This record gives sequence, structure tokens and C-alpha cells, in this order.
Amino acid sequence: MSKILFVVTGATYWTLADGTRHPTGYWAEEAVAPYEAFKAAGHTVTVATPGGIVPTVDEGSLAPGVNGGPEGAAKIAAGLEAFTELRHPVRLEDVDLADHDAVFYPGGHGPMEDLAVDPVSGRLLVETLASGKPLGVVCHAPAALLAATLPDGTNAFAGYRLTGFTNAEETQAGLADKAKWLLQDRLVAAGADFQEGEPWAPKVVVDRNLVTGQNPSSSAPLAAELLGKLA
Repeated sequence: MSKILFVVTGATYWTLADGTRHPTGYWAEEAVAPYEAFKAAGHTVTVATPGGIVPTVDEGSLAPGVNGGPEGAAKIAAGLEAFTELRHPVRLEDVDLADHDAVFYPGGHGPMEDLAVDPVSGRLLVETLASGKPLGVVCHAPAALLAATLPDGTNAFAGYRLTGFTNAEETQAGLADKAKWLLQDRLVAAGADFQEGEPWAPKVVVDRNLVTGQNPSSSAPLAAELLGKLA
């Protein structure tokens, strides 16, 4: 049995270019699908957030339209209800990587607001990458990688093949022209070898101990890859 750390955004909004606060949080499917896979495999999960605040789900991620209909939405809602660890997070500042066997970051626009500039999360990512322990990051959560800087000022993930929510997907979601910056652009600027798949289709990229997923539909296959690294 392994211990898996979920690092979840504490943000409840994403600040757009005009200063507007777009309500957000974490994306339900990206938390529920991996959680269910990890628990089914017999592993334990600990949730950590900046300051230990209880994370907020993006209400948009509970809608039938993004969950394949009412039945899918009901399953996601039930999955969140069963994910009791979300209601009892530890402080990210108190996390010791030595206590965990793998680290996973779910997305939602929240990480664009807080984890992208969080030095505590950045240090954890640098440490996890160097440790060789499996590290899974999906959708908008790769924004957190932007805070993972090395002593020389370069990004720890420069040169890594990875993916995340694409410019095309942000455009189709109707938010690209409102954003201060786009995730794909910033990851490329940080030196990452960004791998772009078809919009909304599952895509998982594995490079050494790093496993990244492009969008919500990539969260379940990402979890399977992460479990393979724990086997």
C-alpha cells in the first residue's frame, strides 16, 4: 500500500486580464477519477492545500454537460461525497515528501491563481522530481510547474516532455481572450517540450517520473499510468 499526496488548489477564483474574478476551484472529475483509482488499488490519500484551507470545487465541473449527462454528473457528485479527505486537508507548508510515495495535482483554473506562484508548492515539485517518485499533474494543474525554479533561476521541468490544457482548448472554452496568460504559452516559455493533442481527447505524456494529462478526460488514464509506476 502506498501513500499518495493530492496537492489541491485553495483558490476560489481566477483573476482575468481585466481584473474580473472568474469563479473556479478544482475540477471535480480530475479529483474524483484518480482518487477512485488509487483507493481501489488499496492506496491511501492525503490532501494538502495552501494554508490547509478546505478546497472549493468549480461548480461548472458538476454540470451534466461536462459529465456526459445527468447520470455522469450524479456519479461525480457521489464521488466527491465519498472523497472525505477533501474536507480535512493538511497544510501544504507542513508536508514532508518523505511521508509519501507519489504526488498528484488535479486541475481546474484554481492552480492558475495560486499554485502557479506558490513557492512552497514549487519546492515540493522540485523535490519530487529529483526524488524519482511518481508525479502526476493534469489539465490546468501544470501551472504549478511554473513555480518550480532551480537555484540558477531555470525551471526544473525545462526539457521535460509534458502536456496540459492547450491554447486551443482554452479558446474553445471561451476564456483564452480574457486570460492574463495561457498555460501552454507559459510552459513553452519555461522550456518544457509541450505535447499538444486533439482538443478534449485523452492525452497522457510520460517522461521519467513525470506523468501529465492534457484535460479532464485524461485524468483516469493518467491515474492508471501513475499506478503502474507504483506497482
